[in-house]
Order: sequence, then structure tokens, then C-alpha cells
Amino acid sequence: MQVSEATVRAVNGLTARWADSAGDSDRGTVFSAAGVWPPLAFLADGAGGPARTELADAVGLPADQAAAHARELLGALDGLRGAGSALGLWTKRTLELREQWAAGLPAGTHGVLTGDPAADKEALDTWAHKRTGGLIDAMPVPVTKETELLLAGALTVRTEWLSRFHEGVLEPEAGPWRGRSLLSLFRSSTLLDRVGVADTPEGHVTGLRVLGNTAVDVHLLLGEEHMTPGQVLRAGIGVLERRHSVVPGPRLPFGDAGPGLRVRRVRRTRPAPPTLHVRTVAYDLSAHHDLLALHRLFGLTTARDDSVGHFPGISDFPLAIGAAAQTAVATFGPLGFRAGAVSAFGMAGAGMPQLRYLTTSVDAGFDRPFGFLALHRHTRLVLAAGWVTDPEPYPEEPWED
Repeated sequence: MQVSEATVRAVNGLTARWADSAGDSDRGTVFSAAGVWPPLAFLADGAGGPARTELADAVGLPADQAAAHARELLGALDGLRGAGSALGLWTKRTLELREQWAAGLPAGTHGVLTGDPAADKEALDTWAHKRTGGLIDAMPVPVTKETELLLAGALTVRTEWLSRFHEGVLEPEAGPWRGRSLLSLFRSSTLLDRVGVADTPEGHVTGLRVLGNTAVDVHLLLGEEHMTPGQVLRAGIGVLERRHSVVPGPRLPFGDAGPGLRVRRVRRTRPAPPTLHVRTVAYDLSAHHDLLALHRLFGLTTARDDSVGHFPGISDFPLAIGAAAQTAVATFGPLGFRAGAVSAFGMAGAGMPQLRYLTTSVDAGFDRPFGFLALHRHTRLVLAAGWVTDPEPYPEEPWED
């Protein structure tokens, strides 16, 4: 996947800022800045006045460059195996678009709003379902008779682990998940460099890289107990940008080396290389985000004002943002990971042998709330991010006569 460093910095920067607004540690969430960024960039390209300045700040690029970078990102995501992206634009028949702005959209993007809310909703929901492979069934914003234009972006990510996890049961003895029986995922590997501890101004963060077969990896992030979700996720992005020092697995000291991480010497019946043992939990997350509630983050403060138009580069008809939202999902299981997001902007885990040999064991446990970043391995572009507070329960065995 070919994407410029400027685009990666812009998207990851929005991810970091969104992480600070993603909620508290009592509630899990998932969101995709990479999913909302392309339509936001096209809006910046067509905006004018203060709205143009605010949208450019949110996008992280000059407004006159935003559309080109959005096209680049959409093309790169379409070329990434296991990922997909789409942009959709629907307008009333009576709304005339600026030819220059419309020409910059991907081919096959433009559809029509009939003015019948029920029929339009069915068509838009079908688009969301199709473009996310069934991960999301509905457009995240409503369509009314007053809707003149709707711009939406869809993003999907699917990958299978290079090395699968085995399932079991995890019953934490402390922390928020104490007393629960959770669906545990565990595996062992001699690749100690898959884990590391980052030193950040807010505290230490243990990071585990889980590699997928489509060059999409998921980084699990466990911070110190006092750290907020935003601090942990921002630390993960800081590691991607090489702003924090990291002690890799092979260089970790013995003892408690980091959050959820312990390095020890163990005896074996035969010689064995140092081994990394990972235990985490399965999770299935979904979230709906009202982007207008975070209007400053997304540069929509001025664009909400419907007393005047803010997008002269899109149409002569005065337009203002009436609704903006994202629906996102993410699933982490024994075989792989999948995530999807639709963003829309509407205007209006025998015996006693002789133990003769010593080896090193690195035990990494994610048994309390943690964060994750799903990203492209080579460009380090973050595709989805989230915070896990309610993992999947261990399925109860049915009673048998």
C-alpha cells in the first residue's frame, strides 16, 4: 500500500486527538479516524470562510490539498488485501454541484436522493451493508425531506493471524474483571520482540504486536492502572511515530517488567529457547459516535450554523452540516480480526519430571481494560482504534442428562 507520510501523519493525528474524547475507562469503544478522514477532507476542499479553516485544522492538511490526499488514501486502502473503502455522495435532483469539486470524487460515487425518506433510507442502508460486507447494516445519520446532500465513507479491515490463538477460560483474581469467566485467548512463541514496554510521560505501556496475513496488525496496549484510555492509545501512536523509547522483549529485565508483563527463569525437562506466553481476551465491540457532539475535534463548529452556507466550493446552494456520525465495529478472536466503520455527513489465552534446564519465560497478560490499534504494518497508518472494557464471556457448558 502506497500512501504519503503526510497522509499517515494527518490520519494518525486525528486518531490521537479522537482518543482523548473517546470516553472514560468504564465504557468500551471503537472508532476509525481513517474511515471519517476522506469525507472530512472532501468537505474541507469545498468549504469556505471560517468553516474551511476549521475543517483544514481537523484534517491536518491545507484545505486545497485535502481532496488529493483523500483520493490517495481511498486508492491505497482499496489496494490493501483484506481492506476496503468507499465514498458515497447523494444529492437531491435539484441540487447542482460545482463541476470542479464533483470531478475530484472517485468514479461511481454520486447517487440521488428521491425525497422519500423511507426509500432513501433503504437505499443508503443497503449501501452501508454492502460496502462493509455486512458488518454495518445502516447509515449512521438519518435522512429527512430537508436533506439536500449526504456524503459518506465506509472502511473495512479483515485479517487472519499468522499464528492462531487457543481458546480457554480466564478468571481474573483482581481488577475490574475480577469474578468473571472470560473467553481467553492464549499462545506461545519464541519471538520475544513481539512485546515491548514503552516509557511515556504519562506512564509505562506494554505493547503486543499481533501480526495478520494481510499486512494488517493489531497492537494490544496495556498501560499502568492510573492511565486513561486516551493516554494509553496516544502512547501507542507515539510508539508508531518513534516518539517514545521502547524496551523490546529480548532486553526486558527479570521480574515485573511492565504492565501485565513478567519475566522469569523457569526449569524445563529439556533445553528450550526463551519463550513469550501471551494471554488476552476475545472481544466484540460496536459504537456509535455523534460527530457533532465533538464538533471542535472534527472542525464542524462553524459548519453547523444553518443561517448561512459554508460550502461554496460544493454548490451555489447554501449548505450547512445538519448531522454527522460514525458507526464502528471490531471483533478480535482466535483466528483473526475484523473491523468496519461507516461515517456520514448530512447537510441539513503429569507427573513430576526432572527439571534440569533453565530458560527465560516472558508472560504477557491482558486481564484488565486495554486499548488496541489496528494498523497497516509498513506505513503504520492506523485503520481502527478502541478500548476494551467488556470482553466476551466464556460460553457456559449446557447441562446434559
